[in-house]
Order: sequence, then structure tokens, then C-alpha cells
Amino acid sequence: MHYLSWITLAIFLTIPISLSDPRISEPGLFCGVDRPPPNASASFIPLFTSAMETIPQQVAARNWGSYVFNSTNASIYTLAQCHADLSRDDCLQCYAASRTRLPRCLPAFGGRIFLDGCFLRYDSYAFFAESVDPDSDAVNCTSTAPNSTLPDAEFRRSVLEVIDNVTAGGRSATAGIGGAFVLAECWNTVGAEGCRACLAKANSEIRLCLPSSEGRALNAGCYLRYSTQKFYNQSTASNRDSGVSRRGVIVAVVCSVLAFCMLCLFGGHAAYRRWERRKQERYNLGKISYSYHKSSLNFKYETLEKATDYFEPMRKLGQGGAGCVYRGTLPNGTTVAVKRLFFSTRQWVDEFFNEVNLISGIEHKNLVKLIGCSIEGPESLLVYEYVPNQSLEVCLFDKNRAKILNWKERYNIVVGTAEGIAFLHEGTESRIIHRDIKASNILLDENFDAKIADFGLARNFAADKTHLSTGIAGTLGYMAPEYIVKGQLTEKADVYSYGVLVLEIVCGRKNNVFVDDSGSLLQTVWNLFKTDRLAETVDPSLKADFPPAEASKVLKIGLLCAQASVAQRPSMMDVVRMLTDENCQIPEPNQPPFLNTSVLSGSTARSSYSINSSTSNPITRQETSHPSSESFSIQSSEGRRSRSDEIRLI
Repeated sequence: MHYLSWITLAIFLTIPISLSDPRISEPGLFCGVDRPPPNASASFIPLFTSAMETIPQQVAARNWGSYVFNSTNASIYTLAQCHADLSRDDCLQCYAASRTRLPRCLPAFGGRIFLDGCFLRYDSYAFFAESVDPDSDAVNCTSTAPNSTLPDAEFRRSVLEVIDNVTAGGRSATAGIGGAFVLAECWNTVGAEGCRACLAKANSEIRLCLPSSEGRALNAGCYLRYSTQKFYNQSTASNRDSGVSRRGVIVAVVCSVLAFCMLCLFGGHAAYRRWERRKQERYNLGKISYSYHKSSLNFKYETLEKATDYFEPMRKLGQGGAGCVYRGTLPNGTTVAVKRLFFSTRQWVDEFFNEVNLISGIEHKNLVKLIGCSIEGPESLLVYEYVPNQSLEVCLFDKNRAKILNWKERYNIVVGTAEGIAFLHEGTESRIIHRDIKASNILLDENFDAKIADFGLARNFAADKTHLSTGIAGTLGYMAPEYIVKGQLTEKADVYSYGVLVLEIVCGRKNNVFVDDSGSLLQTVWNLFKTDRLAETVDPSLKADFPPAEASKVLKIGLLCAQASVAQRPSMMDVVRMLTDENCQIPEPNQPPFLNTSVLSGSTARSSYSINSSTSNPITRQETSHPSSESFSIQSSEGRRSRSDEIRLI
């Protein structure tokens, strides 16, 4: 049967790989010259976060989206668009990749990123109608010679012909002639005349790339690319492969018929081989799980399936980006929470084992206990202790919540969460950074005590290291500013997230929800702190049934934790002492608890800059001044889970 393997390989080679390619290569990142003063950063950074959280819904619905927010303090305009040939899933992956990379421009007031499948831009003014920008428009050329079999002169003629055809074809078009393939795309907010002007400029500039095998024009209102390889998909909207020869069509039809016949003859064999391979992979994963966690943690899939009444919808406790959580009853009568995960990539498998490895051996009253796991069935399962009162997010922000948390319960949650994080940082053999402290990851037991959950993003942190250089992962609004900008992870990133969470618990308001022109929650609390009116920010639903001095103390600790400067944030052990020791002196926050250019920027850029991650030599070069950062693999959101409010660059 060895020859069948070669036949199967030939079949799959006939399938265009571009159909599942989100095209996340990065031809260029351009950041604005204007850097906000510290008081403006307070308003602008939360607006950026809010924009990144809002646009994904539009992108999912129509492959592009825009966001506008105007206030007296700051304004933001945002545009995201995928190329018309991308599928919905590829578009979402490309957008998620772009929004995890664009924060490298912060704290600049403007930035735009070109990926080969999509475009994302934010700015402080209405740029939607811009077609060209002499200061930022650029051309990106590869340094490789064409791999076409045609002579250089003929190759040049083919490229120019197909470029002319495409740029004359409207807002979105593709074409291929004589081994040259071209895609043109105008942004939907640019008018017809602006689109024509943008493509005309791109047409004239991209010619400078010849005879290179690939070139891109990156303009304010459009994108133009040519290549000797067919990189685009057969889109139903505006594709114009009119230059494909009749001979090519005949060859394609014949190949398709032959491929169909071969699939009919040998499809069964290929499916069997694939099934065998997946069975072996599951077996290997099972061996890994057993060797790591012994038999005491292993559950049979059938046992957990029966425990949840075969994942009965009525037993569903909640749903996140990683999957669904069900209430289950084990044969011994123990009630548990079963997390049903759907893995689509190796990344999520790694997250699964990361969570099991990190928390299977640790126990603390404020950490959700992992009881076991199963990877024998069609989905991987995690089994946790059952926590009956849902998440803190539901108890604080759900309009249909059955109970309003009183002050004592909120204070205990603040203290318990601090103790749990402190244990992760200093109570284990190797420090553990959670990376995703937020209201939805704090569960409440029968006494409304806090239990920290979801360790999929957590990382070990050796005692001899000052920081980890890692891809960005977490939830916008809770992520420390230095982590977003520089990608350097320390336990102080958890401290920042905790500070934001504390303010949300006391104020009963989400950090990224804006009320009139008051700005973010961090900014509101800071402004009232400066005028010694902290008690005014306490959740109105408490109806003044709280001790003002204690509430002000907790808010002050939240501000200390959420300071922009890493060095000025306290450790979590210090936070626990401040909360539990009445005689402990609490330092004064001495800088605004939000992104501050003087803290995060080593130097200030004097001109816009471009970061090109592909192996190319851009004809238009700009000065560069940017923090180093790891590159995205997403998904994210990214995806993982497809968390609309999360980003990752793992």
C-alpha cells in the first residue's frame, strides 16, 4: 500500500493551501510622531482598549469595522478591514494578529499595521477618507530575484499588465497573468475617487520593486501586492482572474476531475490512515498525561460524560473562549465542575497541560482545586471542585444577578484574592504568574469567598530571573502597560491586574465602561483621590452601607497596585499586610495609575516609523524608535478560544 501514500499526498497537494491561510505576515507597522502628555494618556489608552474590544463583532459580521469615540478629554478613530478574498475565520485570525501587534505603537496617538490579509489603524482624528499620506505611505520589496521561467523583460511586462488590470478594476480585485499575481484592496471608508487616486499612486510606486519577485504598496487608503506565487483565494466578491488562459482553465478542469476520481478510489484509505494517526496522537497524549500526573488524576471520559448527563445543556454553568463548564456528579456523589475543551491547534493542547502541570500539585483556600483530567475522548476535559456562586463578574455586573454583594463580602473577596495571588508568587517552589487576573476568573464559593481560576495562561517564573520575555497574553483593560508595550513579564503584571480588579469590586463598575466624559475607572478614582473624595466612587448599590475609611483604604491600595511604574507597585505579600494589618502604613500613590509616556518610553520618536518583519528591503525608509516585542502567533484571540476581549502573542 506504499504507493497509496504517494497518491494521497498528490491529492492533497492539489488543494490550494491559501484557502486556510489568514496571511498574518507583517509588511509594515507605522506609528505616529505625536506622543500624548501624561494627562492625555489617562483618557487615550482606555479608549484604545475599548476600541479593540468593540470592533471584533463588526469584523466577524462583515469582514471590516470602525469605531469612533469623542470626548472633551480625548478622541479615537479606528478602522479594521480584511481583504475580500479571506474567509470569515481567516479574517478573524488576521484581525486578532493585527490587534496584538498594534499596541507596539502605544503610547503614540496614532498607528497603522499592514498584514498581508488585513489592515488596522487607530488615530486621534477622523482619517477614514484619507487615500494617500506622503509621510507614511511606503513600498515594501523583496530582495529575491523572480522565480519565473520567463525572461526578465517578459516577466516585467506581465507584472505591469496585471497591475494595470487590477488597479483599474475597482475597490477590490485580483488577477493573474503569465506567472504574475496581483491583489488590490481599497478600504471601505475611502470614496470612489480616493480609491482611484490611492491605487494610481500605488501602481506608479510598486513598479520600482521590479524585477524583484514580490512587492507591496502600503498606502493610507489602499493596499497593492504582486508576487510570482498565487497568494490570494478565489473570492466570490470582485475577483477578476480574467487573464487566466484557456489552456489553464482546461488543465484545472482535468486535474479536478482526476483528483475527484482518485479521491473516490482512495479516500477511504486516506481516511483510515488519518483516523489511525489521530488515534496514535490521543494515545501519546494519554501516556504523557499518565506519566506526569499518575493515575490519581486520570478520569475516564465515559465517567465524566455520565456525570454531566452527557453534557446536558441544563447542567451548563457557563461558557468561555476555551469551552463550556458543566456541573457534574461523580459516582461517589461528589459535585464537580467539568470544563469541556475544544482544541483546534497545538497551542490549546499546550495550554491544557500547562494548567494541569501548574496547579495539580498546589492547594490553597483561594485557588480553585484541580481534581483531575481526561484526554481519552473526542474532547479534553478538566475536573475542578464545584464553586456554587458563579463568577465575581456575574455577581458584580450582571443585570439579572440574584444578589448584590455587601461590603463585608466585597472586602473578603479583595483580601482572599490577594492571598491567592501572593501564594502563587511566593508560596510555591517556583513563582507562578497568572497573567489573566480579572473578575470572570474569580469564582465565589458558598460563603462568597474568592477562588482564583483559569490557569491556562499562567507561567512559571524562576527565582533567579528578573522578568520573562514572552508573547503578550491576557485581557485588555487588566494588562499592565509595560507588558503591552515591552512584552516583559514580571509578577508585577498580576499586581496591576489585581489593582484594576480591586477598583471594580469597590466601585461596581467595569474599568473600560465610560460614563460621560469622566474617562476610565482608573482615571475617575485617581481624580477623586487627589481631592480626598475616594468614598464617592463606592458602588451606589451599597446605599452608603459601608465604612468610608475602610473603603477609601481599599481604593488607595488598588491605586498603588495599578501604578504605571513597575517599581512603585507593592508585592502581593505587602498588599495582604496592608489589608489585614491595621497598623501597616500605606504609601501614597505619587503618579497617575495609567500609561505614562515618561515612564514607558525611553526615547520619543521624532518621525513616524515602519517596522518590517518580512525579509524585504523597503524602498521608503523611516526612522525607527520602538520597544522590542515578540511577534504574534494567535490567535488569539484571537482562535483559543475566540475570546473577543483577549489578546495573545504566544
